[in-house]
Amino acid sequence: MKLPMSLLAASLTIAGCATITNDENVPVALSFSDGSRGTCSLSNTRATYTVDMPATQMVRRARSPLSYDCTTSSGKTAKGIIPSAIEGGKVAASVVFIDFGITDAITEKGRTYPASFVIPIR
Repeated sequence: MKLPMSLLAASLTIAGCATITNDENVPVALSFSDGSRGTCSLSNTRATYTVDMPATQMVRRARSPLSYDCTTSSGKTAKGIIPSAIEGGKVAASVVFIDFGITDAITEKGRTYPASFVIPIR
């Protein structure tokens, strides 16, 4: 049975739209390695946050790493980055549906950060 070209085109269009269904924010659970409390300033190219630690913060997806600048309640400091990565499923979907990730590249909704991250305190 031969499918009408319009049905095939509609199917590919609907499937291709799956690349933009991610929320623009992703939750990241943060804590200090010594279990202490404190505050952190988080930032990437899309947003900046100030959070009381430990915390789970909704973070705007971005191509850039999530930078942190933290101070514990005892005065210890920590600075560093949490890398951003491409979701594995998004790469496969882009190849299968031949959209090459264009929508995700523009909106950065195909990017993610680790679900949890422990900030080292020395």
